[in-house]
Amino acid sequence: MHWLPLAFAMEFGFGQLFKWSERRNLYAPVVVSANYLVVAGLLALYALSRGELAVDDRTLQLGLVTGTVFICSMLAMTRALTLVKASAVLTAFRLALVVPTAVSALVWNEPLTELQAAGALLALVALVLMTRDAGALLHLGNMRNLALVLLVFCLQGTSLTCLRWVQYAGIGGDQPKFLMVTGLVAGGWGALYLLVNRRRPQKSELATGAGIGLYNLAALMVILTALSQVPGTVFFPMMGCTVVVLDNLAARFLWKERLSPATLAGIALALAAICITL
Repeated sequence: MHWLPLAFAMEFGFGQLFKWSERRNLYAPVVVSANYLVVAGLLALYALSRGELAVDDRTLQLGLVTGTVFICSMLAMTRALTLVKASAVLTAFRLALVVPTAVSALVWNEPLTELQAAGALLALVALVLMTRDAGALLHLGNMRNLALVLLVFCLQGTSLTCLRWVQYAGIGGDQPKFLMVTGLVAGGWGALYLLVNRRRPQKSELATGAGIGLYNLAALMVILTALSQVPGTVFFPMMGCTVVVLDNLAARFLWKERLSPATLAGIALALAAICITL
């Protein structure tokens, strides 16, 4: 359990770093792609230093799938934010934790006590309240926007499910190589996207992406370690809930944004959900 608070804190920090990069008007696909390539590069150097660069088929296959889903999720969200209200996109992104939670319970038969189930349900209610103007999901305007938001939901849910899949694919002890392949694939697809769109990266975007990549590597290792010790049915609702609580507190005290009464009520419910579940 001691890995849980660190995993939640690292996930929160990752989101805040991207928020900081957006406020500097940096192009998100460049930052994201550079981030993944740095993760892959560092892990490749580590593997080379140990003379263990070879990757088995199972790790390669899961890394290919995860890397592709990771970059598609980020690009879909970036695109959605240019067409749909940010509140609707972020609501879909946060609620995507329903996917790995359901898969953990229904496919992998992970344990879920009545108290944990109540906590998970409370966490979902809290998430809706804490995500500003969540009702924007009901007013997307047209089917294209609805489809785009649903795509963000599905891709992010699949991304989180892939992280849980590591434990059931039998590669839990080979996490660095899995992340190396994931980073290389995600960064490679991202670079191809930039090439097709003829977008030349700026030095500030590459530098920011590299810095975030260093942080992301540590965050992913911590999250995978926590997932190896806690059922996904507990981990995902609590991570989503805790991170959104921290996001809102940062919005109020760091970014000087106002919190609505609904958001404050959501924070209170989230804290109750965390206490019930843990």
